[in-house]
Amino acid sequence: MMKIATMGPLHSDGLSILEKNGCDVFEVTDFSSDSLIAKLQDVDGVTLRTAKLTKDVLEKCHKLKIVSRHGVGYDNVDFNYLNEKKIALAITGTSNAVTVAEHVMSMFLNVCKIIKQSDELVRDGKFSEKKLLPDFFELYEKNIFILGFGRIGRALAKRCHGFDTKVCVYDPFIDASIIKENNCIPVDFDEGLRIADFISVHMPLNKKTKNMISKDQLMMMKKNCILVNTARGGIINEQDLTWALINKEIYGAGIDVYEQEPPSIDNPLFKLNNIILTPHIAGLTLECKKRMAIETCENILYYLSDRSKLNFTNIINGKKIGLEI
Repeated sequence: MMKIATMGPLHSDGLSILEKNGCDVFEVTDFSSDSLIAKLQDVDGVTLRTAKLTKDVLEKCHKLKIVSRHGVGYDNVDFNYLNEKKIALAITGTSNAVTVAEHVMSMFLNVCKIIKQSDELVRDGKFSEKKLLPDFFELYEKNIFILGFGRIGRALAKRCHGFDTKVCVYDPFIDASIIKENNCIPVDFDEGLRIADFISVHMPLNKKTKNMISKDQLMMMKKNCILVNTARGGIINEQDLTWALINKEIYGAGIDVYEQEPPSIDNPLFKLNNIILTPHIAGLTLECKKRMAIETCENILYYLSDRSKLNFTNIINGKKIGLEI
């Protein structure tokens, strides 16, 4: 019998896949190192949400064969150790693209249509004082700059095209021909920053992307630019973003992810009215939670028992661990 630990809750539609196939499934709720070592030392697979799996814990998981992320980011697990020990790392590569793309669109529109400020104006009894509101504008025919062109970036591009926008893309790991096939324009990083009216970040967080957008990059942007991050906190330097919003270096922002999660209650971004903030929920619609739970559990089940059904593109370290397709 395969023993599977879920680090964090999963939708029942996903859990039932494991349970119906005879797996011994249990949930871990205490994420301290001592607790994880005690609970995970004899598991075959782990589903992982936002908790961290460090090398100290992984070294004690002597039977572990696969870690399946409930999502696409994996900065909360020691990737190098997994590769060294030939432990598979899976993501839910097909589940959340539409969901996150919709969230980005909602942030684009909320900020450029000043929905937050307008709502507050009405609630404050100032309906007739519309002149107090800042100028606002359309998404129609604007320049969109997408940083990262995986499934989410492509889903976003498709939705932006519905607003008759010009979509530019920077992704050094994607061939320019693929970008063009999706009716987008490949550009270099600095050019994209300069021409964009709207920017959306869809890159992983690593040494190269940390603080990828800081004061110098913010100063390249148009004064009417709207910057959205639903990828990972730390890619945009929050201190510099706060400076840019206060000093009107850019028009506004939408942030779903933070350098520290949960963010401190005295985070200066909280005091600004030209930013929309959400609590890392871009991929957490009811529909997406079901899809991600199912895909997370199928990754484990099929990797361990029936690789003919496995979506090999979800095993992101397949080549490093010698996985044969």
